Amino acid sequence: MTTSRLYPARPFLAASFAVFRQGRVLLGARAMPPNDMFYSIPGGVVETGETLEDAALRELFEETGVRAHNLGFVGWSQFIEHDEAGKARRHFVIASFAGLWLSGEGKPGEELPVLRWTDLAEAADMKLTQGLLPILRKGLELVEAQE
Repeated sequence: MTTSRLYPARPFLAASFAVFRQGRVLLGARAMPPNDMFYSIPGGVVETGETLEDAALRELFEETGVRAHNLGFVGWSQFIEHDEAGKARRHFVIASFAGLWLSGEGKPGEELPVLRWTDLAEAADMKLTQGLLPILRKGLELVEAQE
């Protein structure tokens, strides 16, 4: 994460994507503090002129090499980190989407050095980013409704 994202004047808008393959979701361990080694779904900041859906799919591919078919919106979360004085050091609002795997096995990278296909029972016992499990559950419901 670049320092330009510290102490923002307003929240950053981000998008993430839960990709499912044969009942399992692709999770990655984050490399950067403050959530380093917490598992999450691929995601990042939305670029100007980009739809939330396109941003989520782009981030999925950039971070993992996986392509997916978007089935829809599954929820939002927010991450706010305060410093010792109580000022917002980081603030992200994240729109999450879910869908079905199309291609790619998942290649670890700089942002997600550890990738893992897992079912939700296993995920519930993992060190997950805050608010992720309900998003994964909604994603799985959306996927199962398509099958």
